Amino acid sequence: MLLKRWTALNQFIADGTLEIDNNLIENAIRPSALGKKNWLFVDHPEAGERSAVIYTLLGSCRRHGVNLFDYLKDLFTRLPAAKITQIKEFTPAAWAKAQAKMVAQTARLHFRSADFPCDSHEILQITIM
Repeated sequence: MLLKRWTALNQFIADGTLEIDNNLIENAIRPSALGKKNWLFVDHPEAGERSAVIYTLLGSCRRHGVNLFDYLKDLFTRLPAAKITQIKEFTPAAWAKAQAKMVAQTARLHFRSADFPCDSHEILQITIM
């Protein structure tokens, strides 16, 4: 048995970044594995399909580090008024990018206002004097 895995064992020893087991993957899929028996009894084929879509969406949120509550709140607020052409904006990956961009813009605005605590009218008066 060990001789069959000798090549893989040598790769593990040679490359320190390789994991010796797949516990990280098993832990990541555990919620799906625990629920799969329950999903057999969803009473309707479309309900199972919808459940799969929701679980995929939630898993994608976790993968992209998206706060689930904030994402769903924004999704359910904006989605009813959205056009079908905007659907890609609502994926967790696109939503995470948009949130990061918004945080960066807010930080830049905050930085600018910290440098210049007075408004432009006051700057104009100071320049004229």
